[in-house]
Amino acid sequence: MSEATHLKKDVTMQPVLQARDLKKVYTSGPQSVTVWHDVDLTVAAGESVAIVGASGSGKTTLLNVLGGLDRQDQGQVLVAGQDLSQLAEGARTELRNREIGFVYQFHHLLPEFTALENVMMPLLLAGQNKHSARERALQCLEQMGMAPRAEHKPAELSGGERQRTAIARAIVNRPRLVLLDEPTGNLDQNTAAQVEAVMVELTQAQDTAFVLVTHDTALAKRMDRCLQLKDLHLQALD
Repeated sequence: MSEATHLKKDVTMQPVLQARDLKKVYTSGPQSVTVWHDVDLTVAAGESVAIVGASGSGKTTLLNVLGGLDRQDQGQVLVAGQDLSQLAEGARTELRNREIGFVYQFHHLLPEFTALENVMMPLLLAGQNKHSARERALQCLEQMGMAPRAEHKPAELSGGERQRTAIARAIVNRPRLVLLDEPTGNLDQNTAAQVEAVMVELTQAQDTAFVLVTHDTALAKRMDRCLQLKDLHLQALD
Protein backbone atom coordinates (compact mmCIF):
# COMPACT_ATOMS: atom_id res chain seq x y z
CA MET A 1 0.00 0.00 0.00
CA SER A 2 1.04 3.60 -0.47
CA GLU A 3 0.79 5.26 2.92
CA ALA A 4 3.80 7.08 4.32
CA THR A 5 4.26 5.59 7.78
CA HIS A 6 6.16 8.29 9.65
CA LEU A 7 3.96 9.90 12.29
CA LYS A 8 5.13 12.62 14.63
CA LYS A 9 2.13 12.27 16.93
CA ASP A 10 1.31 9.48 19.34
CA VAL A 11 -0.88 7.03 17.43
CA THR A 12 -1.42 4.56 20.27
CA MET A 13 -4.91 6.01 20.66
CA GLN A 14 -7.60 5.35 18.05
CA PRO A 15 -6.79 7.39 14.94
CA VAL A 16 -9.10 10.25 14.05
CA LEU A 17 -9.04 9.24 10.38
CA GLN A 18 -8.27 5.96 8.66
CA ALA A 19 -8.43 5.34 4.93
CA ARG A 20 -7.83 1.82 3.70
CA ASP A 21 -7.19 0.67 0.13
CA LEU A 22 -9.17 3.53 -1.45
CA LYS A 23 -9.88 3.64 -5.15
CA LYS A 24 -11.82 6.22 -7.12
CA VAL A 25 -12.98 5.79 -10.72
CA TYR A 26 -14.81 8.25 -12.96
CA THR A 27 -16.94 6.76 -15.72
CA SER A 28 -18.06 8.72 -18.76
CA GLY A 29 -19.95 6.67 -21.32
CA PRO A 30 -17.92 3.59 -22.23
CA GLN A 31 -14.71 4.97 -20.72
CA SER A 32 -13.53 4.64 -17.13
CA VAL A 33 -10.66 6.65 -15.67
CA THR A 34 -8.99 5.73 -12.38
CA VAL A 35 -8.32 8.89 -10.36
CA TRP A 36 -6.20 7.10 -7.72
CA HIS A 37 -6.01 3.66 -6.11
CA ASP A 38 -4.38 1.75 -3.22
CA VAL A 39 -4.62 4.88 -1.07
CA ASP A 40 -3.99 4.31 2.63
CA LEU A 41 -3.83 7.09 5.21
CA THR A 42 -3.92 7.16 9.00
CA VAL A 43 -4.13 10.49 10.84
CA ALA A 44 -3.66 10.76 14.59
CA ALA A 45 -5.28 13.24 16.94
CA GLY A 46 -3.42 16.54 16.80
CA GLU A 47 -1.55 15.64 13.62
CA SER A 48 -1.31 17.86 10.56
CA VAL A 49 -0.96 16.31 7.11
CA ALA A 50 -0.48 18.15 3.82
CA ILE A 51 -1.38 16.62 0.46
CA VAL A 52 0.22 18.09 -2.65
CA GLY A 53 0.16 17.09 -6.28
CA ALA A 54 -0.26 18.34 -9.80
CA SER A 55 -3.52 19.91 -10.92
CA GLY A 56 -5.94 17.16 -11.90
CA SER A 57 -4.29 14.52 -9.72
CA GLY A 58 -7.45 14.11 -7.62
CA LYS A 59 -6.50 15.95 -4.43
CA THR A 60 -9.86 17.63 -3.89
CA THR A 61 -11.67 14.40 -4.80
CA LEU A 62 -9.65 12.58 -2.15
CA LEU A 63 -10.47 15.25 0.43
CA ASN A 64 -14.17 14.93 -0.37
CA VAL A 65 -14.02 11.15 0.01
CA LEU A 66 -12.19 11.45 3.34
CA GLY A 67 -14.91 13.79 4.56
CA GLY A 68 -17.81 11.65 3.37
CA LEU A 69 -18.96 14.17 0.75
CA ASP A 70 -18.15 11.74 -2.07
CA ARG A 71 -17.99 7.96 -2.17
CA GLN A 72 -15.01 5.82 -3.07
CA ASP A 73 -15.34 2.87 -5.44
CA GLN A 74 -13.27 0.62 -3.22
CA GLY A 75 -11.96 0.62 0.33
CA GLN A 76 -13.00 2.12 3.66
CA VAL A 77 -12.95 5.53 5.33
CA LEU A 78 -13.27 5.56 9.12
CA VAL A 79 -13.74 8.80 11.06
CA ALA A 80 -13.56 8.49 14.85
CA GLY A 81 -13.74 4.74 14.33
CA GLN A 82 -16.95 4.78 12.29
CA ASP A 83 -17.03 3.47 8.73
CA LEU A 84 -18.69 6.20 6.66
CA SER A 85 -19.94 3.75 4.04
CA GLN A 86 -21.88 1.81 6.68
CA LEU A 87 -23.81 4.85 7.93
CA ALA A 88 -27.21 5.93 6.67
CA GLU A 89 -27.24 9.38 5.07
CA GLY A 90 -28.68 11.05 8.17
CA ALA A 91 -26.12 9.47 10.48
CA ARG A 92 -23.29 10.34 8.09
CA THR A 93 -24.44 13.97 7.99
CA GLU A 94 -24.60 14.06 11.78
CA LEU A 95 -21.11 12.60 12.06
CA ARG A 96 -19.74 15.16 9.60
CA ASN A 97 -21.32 18.02 11.53
CA ARG A 98 -19.99 16.73 14.85
CA GLU A 99 -16.54 15.43 13.97
CA ILE A 100 -15.39 17.15 10.76
CA GLY A 101 -14.84 20.77 9.82
CA PHE A 102 -14.50 21.74 6.14
CA VAL A 103 -12.68 24.73 4.67
CA TYR A 104 -12.92 25.17 0.91
CA GLN A 105 -10.87 27.32 -1.44
CA PHE A 106 -14.03 29.35 -1.97
CA HIS A 107 -15.78 30.20 1.26
CA HIS A 108 -19.35 28.92 0.59
CA LEU A 109 -20.78 31.32 3.16
CA LEU A 110 -24.53 31.84 3.07
CA PRO A 111 -24.97 35.33 1.54
CA GLU A 112 -28.16 36.24 3.39
CA PHE A 113 -26.60 35.74 6.84
CA THR A 114 -23.99 37.75 8.73
CA ALA A 115 -20.53 36.38 9.49
CA LEU A 116 -21.68 35.63 13.03
CA GLU A 117 -24.81 33.81 11.85
CA ASN A 118 -22.78 31.77 9.36
CA VAL A 119 -20.41 30.64 12.11
CA MET A 120 -23.30 29.86 14.47
CA MET A 121 -25.01 27.63 11.91
CA PRO A 122 -23.26 24.30 12.66
CA LEU A 123 -23.99 24.72 16.37
CA LEU A 124 -27.65 25.51 15.78
CA LEU A 125 -27.95 22.51 13.46
CA ALA A 126 -26.47 20.38 16.24
CA GLY A 127 -29.22 21.56 18.60
CA GLN A 128 -27.27 24.06 20.69
CA ASN A 129 -29.23 27.00 22.08
CA LYS A 130 -28.86 30.36 20.40
CA HIS A 131 -27.12 32.11 23.30
CA SER A 132 -24.33 29.57 23.73
CA ALA A 133 -23.97 29.22 19.95
CA ARG A 134 -23.51 32.99 19.69
CA GLU A 135 -20.88 33.04 22.43
CA ARG A 136 -18.88 30.21 20.89
CA ALA A 137 -19.15 31.70 17.37
CA LEU A 138 -17.89 35.06 18.63
CA GLN A 139 -14.97 33.30 20.29
CA CYS A 140 -13.99 31.67 16.99
CA LEU A 141 -14.36 34.91 15.07
CA GLU A 142 -12.12 36.56 17.66
CA GLN A 143 -9.49 33.84 17.08
CA MET A 144 -9.54 34.71 13.40
CA GLY A 145 -9.42 38.47 13.97
CA MET A 146 -12.97 38.80 12.65
CA ALA A 147 -14.93 39.89 15.72
CA PRO A 148 -15.22 43.53 14.51
CA ARG A 149 -16.83 42.27 11.30
CA ALA A 150 -19.24 39.82 12.94
CA GLU A 151 -22.40 41.66 11.88
CA HIS A 152 -21.37 42.09 8.26
CA LYS A 153 -22.70 39.90 5.46
CA PRO A 154 -20.31 38.12 3.07
CA ALA A 155 -20.80 40.70 0.30
CA GLU A 156 -19.48 43.34 2.72
CA LEU A 157 -16.31 41.38 3.49
CA SER A 158 -13.04 41.13 1.60
CA GLY A 159 -11.92 37.80 0.18
CA GLY A 160 -9.54 37.24 3.08
CA GLU A 161 -12.23 38.12 5.61
CA ARG A 162 -14.64 35.65 4.04
CA GLN A 163 -12.05 32.89 4.20
CA ARG A 164 -11.28 33.64 7.84
CA THR A 165 -15.00 33.50 8.57
CA ALA A 166 -15.22 30.14 6.81
CA ILE A 167 -12.37 28.82 8.97
CA ALA A 168 -14.11 30.07 12.11
CA ARG A 169 -17.22 28.16 10.97
CA ALA A 170 -15.15 25.01 10.39
CA ILE A 171 -13.71 24.98 13.92
CA VAL A 172 -16.76 26.21 15.86
CA ASN A 173 -17.96 22.69 16.71
CA ARG A 174 -14.51 21.76 18.04
CA PRO A 175 -14.27 18.97 15.44
CA ARG A 176 -11.69 16.24 15.82
CA LEU A 177 -10.75 16.57 12.15
CA VAL A 178 -10.58 19.60 9.84
CA LEU A 179 -10.23 19.15 6.08
CA LEU A 180 -8.94 22.16 4.15
CA ASP A 181 -8.82 22.65 0.38
CA GLU A 182 -6.28 25.38 -0.49
CA PRO A 183 -7.06 27.27 2.73
CA THR A 184 -4.52 30.04 2.13
CA GLY A 185 -4.76 30.20 -1.66
CA ASN A 186 -6.71 33.47 -1.71
CA LEU A 187 -5.10 35.09 1.33
CA ASP A 188 -2.35 37.65 1.71
CA GLN A 189 0.82 36.63 3.53
CA ASN A 190 -0.18 38.05 6.92
CA THR A 191 -3.64 36.48 6.88
CA ALA A 192 -2.21 33.15 5.74
CA ALA A 193 0.21 33.25 8.68
CA GLN A 194 -2.71 33.93 11.02
CA VAL A 195 -4.58 30.91 9.66
CA GLU A 196 -1.54 28.73 10.17
CA ALA A 197 -1.13 30.02 13.74
CA VAL A 198 -4.74 29.06 14.54
CA MET A 199 -4.09 25.56 13.17
CA VAL A 200 -1.06 25.17 15.44
CA GLU A 201 -3.05 26.47 18.42
CA LEU A 202 -5.87 23.98 17.83
CA THR A 203 -3.55 21.00 17.44
CA GLN A 204 -1.93 21.89 20.76
CA ALA A 205 -5.03 22.93 22.71
CA GLN A 206 -7.57 20.30 21.69
CA ASP A 207 -5.74 17.75 19.54
CA THR A 208 -7.56 18.75 16.36
CA ALA A 209 -6.20 16.89 13.33
CA PHE A 210 -5.77 18.73 10.03
CA VAL A 211 -5.57 17.36 6.50
CA LEU A 212 -5.01 20.03 3.89
CA VAL A 213 -4.64 20.13 0.14
CA THR A 214 -2.32 22.93 -0.94
CA HIS A 215 -0.08 24.21 -3.70
CA ASP A 216 1.87 26.19 -1.07
CA THR A 217 4.95 23.99 -0.68
CA ALA A 218 6.32 26.10 2.17
CA LEU A 219 3.09 25.62 4.15
CA ALA A 220 3.02 21.92 3.30
CA LYS A 221 6.53 21.38 4.65
CA ARG A 222 5.55 22.94 7.98
CA MET A 223 2.95 20.25 8.56
CA ASP A 224 3.83 17.09 10.49
CA ARG A 225 3.76 15.12 7.25
CA CYS A 226 3.66 16.00 3.59
CA LEU A 227 2.24 13.47 1.12
CA GLN A 228 1.98 13.63 -2.66
CA LEU A 229 -0.63 12.31 -5.07
CA LYS A 230 1.48 11.10 -7.97
CA ASP A 231 1.07 8.31 -10.52
CA LEU A 232 -2.36 7.47 -9.04
CA HIS A 233 -0.89 6.83 -5.56
CA LEU A 234 -0.56 8.74 -2.30
CA GLN A 235 3.06 8.62 -1.21
CA ALA A 236 5.63 10.44 0.87
CA LEU A 237 6.89 13.58 -0.83
CA ASP A 238 10.27 13.02 -2.46
